[in-house]
Amino acid sequence: MLNFVICDDSSPILTRFSKMLEAIFINHNIDANIGLATTDLSELLNYTKSNTIDVLILDINLKSDVSGCDIAEMVRKKNKSVYIIFYTGHLEYALLAYKYKTFDYLCKPITQERLEETVLRLLEDMRVSSSNFIKINSKTVINEKDINYIRKDGMKLVFCTFEHAYSTYNSFSKISSSLPDNFVRCHKSFIININNVTEVDVKNNSVLFNNNDFCSIGAKYKNHFLEVFNK
Repeated sequence: MLNFVICDDSSPILTRFSKMLEAIFINHNIDANIGLATTDLSELLNYTKSNTIDVLILDINLKSDVSGCDIAEMVRKKNKSVYIIFYTGHLEYALLAYKYKTFDYLCKPITQERLEETVLRLLEDMRVSSSNFIKINSKTVINEKDINYIRKDGMKLVFCTFEHAYSTYNSFSKISSSLPDNFVRCHKSFIININNVTEVDVKNNSVLFNNNDFCSIGAKYKNHFLEVFNK
């Protein structure tokens, strides 16, 4: 599930923007949610510390000592792959905004049609940019960083994240070459993201994640898995 975050200094604008986004998600069956919509810059920065943001939508002029550009710069340092969308009524900010690898720049007043075009184009860009995202189906893409493990389930693969599980018809042999090096097979039925592992229980041959989920370690894969994990 894609996580959208919105920040604006106006509560009415924030509410309107959120409703437009949610309508787009519903109309196009997009697997996404608005994780945070806030006027509080401190709340936004605290949220970024413990949550993965896929799309950040910011008003540039936040009527504060800290601008939307400042927020974008701080978030970008931590999350290189985040998609940033700016919007404002001040056209003179347009060139400055693109300094922060901006995906799009929306001028107020923003229409439903203009926002929809941006969101759909963003999804297409995610589909093409396979280095950061995995396409589950035509409407669902997930960030590789969010995946704890991939489980084989008959003819399907189940991509398990902290909160959700997504299944698709595929096989380990087909996806293995497209996964980054931090995805390692530890069992005939599991490929895990070692970056999300919180503990390896060698005695009980299991791998634990921060949502109390776990995978088994198979004897055939144990030595290679431990070698990679320890590095």
